[in-house]
Amino acid sequence: MGKNINLNRNHYLVLGLLCGFLFSFYSPQETTEFGAECPDVTESSENAFVLLRDGEFEPQLNLEQKPMMAKKVVKNIIRPRYYYSELGIREKLFVGVLTTSENVETIATAINRTAAHLVDKIKFFIHADNVKSSFNLKNIVGFTDTREHLRPFHMLKYLADNYLDEYDFFLLLTDTTYVNARMVRRQLQHLSVTLDVYIGTNIGYVTDQDENINESNQNQYCDLNAGIILSSGLIRKVRANLDWCVRNAVSNYHSVNIGKCVKYSAKIKTCHQSWQGVDITSYNIAGYKIYRDFHLIAEQEAFNKAAMVYPITSMDDFYLLHAYYSRVHLKQNTIVKRLLQNDAMQLSNRTLSNDILEVRWPLGVPKSNPTESRHDVVPWVTLNTTHSFMWQSEVNVKRLSAIDEEDIRNVLNKTILHAIRTHPDAEFRGIHTAYKRFDTVRGMDYRLLLNFYDRKRRTMVQKSFEVIKPISLIEIIPSPYVTESTRVALLLPVFESQILEAEQFMELYEKTCMESQDNTFLMLIFFYRAETPSKGDQDVFLPLKNIALALTEKHKQDGSRVAWVSIRLPIDESITFNNSNRYSSSLNVPQTLMNFVAVDLALRKIGLESLVIVCTNSASFRPDFLNRVRMNTIQGFQIFSPIGFMMYPCEWTGLCKLCENCDVGQSSGYFDHDNYDVVSFYSNDYVLAPLLPIVRNDKDILNFISTISSHYSNPTISNIADLFTQSNNKMHVLRAIEPNLRFGRSVINSLSKDHSGKQISEFRCSKQKEKNKCIKVASKKQIGEVFVQYSKQFGSHEFV
Repeated sequence: MGKNINLNRNHYLVLGLLCGFLFSFYSPQETTEFGAECPDVTESSENAFVLLRDGEFEPQLNLEQKPMMAKKVVKNIIRPRYYYSELGIREKLFVGVLTTSENVETIATAINRTAAHLVDKIKFFIHADNVKSSFNLKNIVGFTDTREHLRPFHMLKYLADNYLDEYDFFLLLTDTTYVNARMVRRQLQHLSVTLDVYIGTNIGYVTDQDENINESNQNQYCDLNAGIILSSGLIRKVRANLDWCVRNAVSNYHSVNIGKCVKYSAKIKTCHQSWQGVDITSYNIAGYKIYRDFHLIAEQEAFNKAAMVYPITSMDDFYLLHAYYSRVHLKQNTIVKRLLQNDAMQLSNRTLSNDILEVRWPLGVPKSNPTESRHDVVPWVTLNTTHSFMWQSEVNVKRLSAIDEEDIRNVLNKTILHAIRTHPDAEFRGIHTAYKRFDTVRGMDYRLLLNFYDRKRRTMVQKSFEVIKPISLIEIIPSPYVTESTRVALLLPVFESQILEAEQFMELYEKTCMESQDNTFLMLIFFYRAETPSKGDQDVFLPLKNIALALTEKHKQDGSRVAWVSIRLPIDESITFNNSNRYSSSLNVPQTLMNFVAVDLALRKIGLESLVIVCTNSASFRPDFLNRVRMNTIQGFQIFSPIGFMMYPCEWTGLCKLCENCDVGQSSGYFDHDNYDVVSFYSNDYVLAPLLPIVRNDKDILNFISTISSHYSNPTISNIADLFTQSNNKMHVLRAIEPNLRFGRSVINSLSKDHSGKQISEFRCSKQKEKNKCIKVASKKQIGEVFVQYSKQFGSHEFV
């Protein structure tokens, strides 16, 4: 039963007050309160309320007495130059040897010859007052402190300051210890570098007892004469406590002083002869004479497994031990190789599926990479002992070179010997078919089908063979050490027709070399014709000389300068420039021999120890190119002849986009293998190649040309690279593509003035032998696309 509730006006009043109280309690503060609490934000709470009410509030910032920049400056992250520096990758073993000046030329040298090439680093430590410059051994460190008992700590401090972050383990020993370096490195490969390592052989009983050493503590320390191996982490702890170690080094035995220091610094109480299952043992040869009792010593297992042998006091004993352990190491490698071959042969006999194991012939040689398209297939070339067939699509038969003939004869002889060994009754009668293919992954493959007469069956048989000369069997040629800080002298021959290109080259040289303070020097060689004035305002090279003086004055504080040499050509060699020469591979085609004249006269002012690079006016390069020149040009060993990138005249043809800073590509140019204008060498190497007469002044030029013409009816020396190739000084000539060296500026300048194409239409490469010297203005694909476009446009018109 419901009830009626009657509310009067008082009830409504109370209810409204209650609702208003609750709403004011839960609602946020008014904007006027914000204005009162933060007077800096707005000047008046009334203005803020009016702006809020109108819906157009704009905040105002007070920046007075506040910093305008961040308090913490963000530092740029400097990446290390090499990966191993950033990843913390270190070399494995450093060997430090305590020796004396009397033993440097004898047993210390023997240690260096038997161990230096097998470890990552080796140093010999003596007293500084005994260091002399006449030592043949160069890796010597001397200490000024002559106190003998402190010498090990000086060595530890030197290692900690210079090599702590570069090596994992440090082997310390005296100069009476032979190191079986191969075994030491092999054993250390199994040790963890994260733990403190103190490995060696216990001292044992010291006959000359030291009053400050307890006899019971002697077995706790490693013997320095037998070699002590310390980890880099342990040496880091020793460095932090070197002061304590020096103060408490009261013994006359280096082994005890080092052991006490290690015990205090790393809390390692005893010397470990075995660590993590790895034994690095030593053998005490005292009581034996190696030259007399070596046959007895070699029968002992401890001697054959020893990593160090001591004490050794004769150079001959060092070499004898090294020869013996090298032979043991070779026998072990032979056994391992035989086991691997047996395992591989078992796999190849289909104990498992070849599809799973990818077993291929020959073992260890990779198979060819699968081709992406039919155009990438490496073809097989048919050949015999004298000729190759279908060598190119345009050549059916080609005579083999002398090297290829010798190669096929050697392959054929070895194949016949193998066939006779496996089939004694076979008698070689001739070649049926032969094929060869060069794969950049595998090497040179041969497939031979040979005719044999079987004397037992009295019939002719054919046997097929597959021969490979793997590319992995590469001979490493040692070369001298070179750096990127060598000063480079650029020689720039300039003829009267090349002034514009020379100005552009000097502008590029200033931006690339002089502004970056690269260690270079530019010398201009001006070739004056016989009737051309060379002085005053009539000098044709006056603008270039003014630019050279201005650049030298501008950058004289940096040591960069531009010099020049003037050469007067004879009347017979003062050839009038033909514009058609601009469309040749080399800008100096009619006067290529003038490069020899330029070098001969320029070297008199440069010197015989300089790194020289002969350039051309039509070339442009980047700073990386000069570093490549420094690294690839080796004095007394190698010259460098880069293959530059010839750029198409894209602005003139409209078939591509001109971009000198872009990467090389087929649409923008090609590598010109016939251009030898740029070559780098050392001055002394050039002088020692006396195939041509030397030009000492302008009068010798005519004699130089006539001598070449009379002695060489068919001259084969047309450039500087040919000079080194045919000389008898056995210099290597490195010929490689160089994307940072680009040609084509002369052609671009010429075509920019030839909008109608009249000059280039008159240019012809009529002779077959000169076609490779003509530049290309576009690729075959680009020309083909233009031909197709115009053939569709003109319909049935015939094009010539």
